Amino acid sequence: MKVSSLIQSLAFGLVLTAGVVQAAQASEIDTIKHRGTLIVGVKADYPPFGFRAPDGSIVGIEPSLAAQAAKKLGVKVEYVPVNASNRMQFLEQGKIDLLIATMNVTPERAKDVWFVEPYYYASGYNVLLSDKVKAHQWSDLKGQSVCGIQGTYYNKDSEQKYGVHIVAFTGTAEALTALKQGRCIGFIFDNTFILGKLLDKEWSGYGMPLETLDAKPWGMATRLGDKDFHAFMDQMSQDWAKTGEVLKLETQFGITQHSAYVEKVHEQYKSGK
Repeated sequence: MKVSSLIQSLAFGLVLTAGVVQAAQASEIDTIKHRGTLIVGVKADYPPFGFRAPDGSIVGIEPSLAAQAAKKLGVKVEYVPVNASNRMQFLEQGKIDLLIATMNVTPERAKDVWFVEPYYYASGYNVLLSDKVKAHQWSDLKGQSVCGIQGTYYNKDSEQKYGVHIVAFTGTAEALTALKQGRCIGFIFDNTFILGKLLDKEWSGYGMPLETLDAKPWGMATRLGDKDFHAFMDQMSQDWAKTGEVLKLETQFGITQHSAYVEKVHEQYKSGK
């Protein structure tokens, strides 16, 4: 075969391949509808955002959002439990169509997935405190011993800004045990983790009275290139922000202190700003 003919054949093959890829990307919603199921990666061990009910089913704020998206598409929903180490890989490999799993938005992750906007939640750091501790602002913890986890950035942050004395442990179980034993007055960690603990009867008599600091947004994600489906999810998230759906789900799943981030997004979309 002549070199010119070979080049023409390769070029045609590349064009054909690109056309197939574009067609596949454009038909993502059709694929979901043809399958009859929207497959969503969610947490199954992080109440109240995604956890196992007594009957073994996966429930929570994020599965509820996924179910609403499936209903809008006219299909069933299938939940795939994911964790921090595999969730993005599952999405990129096509094992799931959508990811709603307590994932912070970062520039690095945005290179590998498409984040749905507006972002639906946010998490920062806070302190789990006994109701016996009279603290209403971070400065009230100055000089007090607070249990924490080794290596978390907010240990140093809270020490420098508020004079907190951090007693660091290797894991959450050890830190929480130390709190129960009175070796510290509180436990500093991600506020959404603390919210989950406060739903457990074991932690009645404890609360989270302080302001959550350094909140960073969580984003739902679709695969890169899934333009139609991504646009569909953007619209779903806009509708949720406008109606305050996530605030309603917080109440449904026992969160009595609404996320300031979610309230702010709701006010922006409700007023059309």
